Amino acid sequence: MKLTDFDYHLPEEQIARYPAQERDHSRLLVYGRNTDQIRHKKFYDIADFLNEDDFLVINTTRVMKARLFGKKARTGGKFELLLLRELEEGVWDSLVKPGRGMNPGIELSFGDFPITAEVGEVHADGSRTLKFDPPEKVHDLMEDQGKIPLPPYIQRQPEESDYERYQTVYNHYRGSVAAPTAGLHFTPEILEKLKSKGIEIAEIILDIGWGTFQPVRVDDPRRHQIESEKYRIEPETALKIKQLREKGKNLVAVGTTSVRALESWYGHTDGRLEPISRDTDLFIYPPYRFKLVDKLITNFHLPKSTLLMLVSAFAGRENILRIYNEAVAEGYRFFSYGDSMMIL
Repeated sequence: MKLTDFDYHLPEEQIARYPAQERDHSRLLVYGRNTDQIRHKKFYDIADFLNEDDFLVINTTRVMKARLFGKKARTGGKFELLLLRELEEGVWDSLVKPGRGMNPGIELSFGDFPITAEVGEVHADGSRTLKFDPPEKVHDLMEDQGKIPLPPYIQRQPEESDYERYQTVYNHYRGSVAAPTAGLHFTPEILEKLKSKGIEIAEIILDIGWGTFQPVRVDDPRRHQIESEKYRIEPETALKIKQLREKGKNLVAVGTTSVRALESWYGHTDGRLEPISRDTDLFIYPPYRFKLVDKLITNFHLPKSTLLMLVSAFAGRENILRIYNEAVAEGYRFFSYGDSMMIL
């Protein structure tokens, strides 16, 4: 397996820098694995391809306003900060720009907001552990001063509308630095329409880290180390999924983050599907055999990315590249704010 096996050509103008005017008006490419048929629809048609034999699993994580700006307390030097993950209350893994001079013991301030941070350990990947004081004020700081961290390929600063549109309508639990983008197309009306057809919905949580945007830098992707992310499946949800599967219903994962959580869950519990809260660094690529996921709703992913490898494992690499090339030819919009795809 080579990294170049997962490459395709995408014109830059097809990278979506803004979402569709209405969430459910994005395009929907539907691919049937059994029929090898491709259909071009709108996302509001999605209920036509699901029935009471299916159930959805959604990731209810919320994107944090994790980009912060401040100054070094002693010198006044300006910096930009991206909070990646809370290790314990007030202690965060972070990316800091510029990194030069951000050595252990340096104290950081954030304008008039009553909080400081001290640089702790500097890691091999350039990230830093920051310790905030008082520790309980970090989320207040993000709400007061933070910006939502849009993906780098969007190439613009967040606007007011992004604070709504770069979140799903069902987000509940803050903890991510990127959105579960397949879920961005859903509206309350679509969710109600699905429920009215007898399609149940189960909620899980995976906190999406910045690693989702990290490129694979090795020729053999199997040598790539994927960033660990925390996921959680509550007792009520675990029982619900077990019961639905025992009834023979198809599990429809909304997004690659749901896939990683679900497949990790199966492995971590040896198939017992007990409630869980832990980290996963599961990297899914061909010829991975899926244990829980039967159908997938997803967006179109970057060339040579771990997410493209995941969908290639699900539908076949050659099929995915053929589908992507057709989507390019049909003028689909790609990546986080782009169009959607359903693999049956």
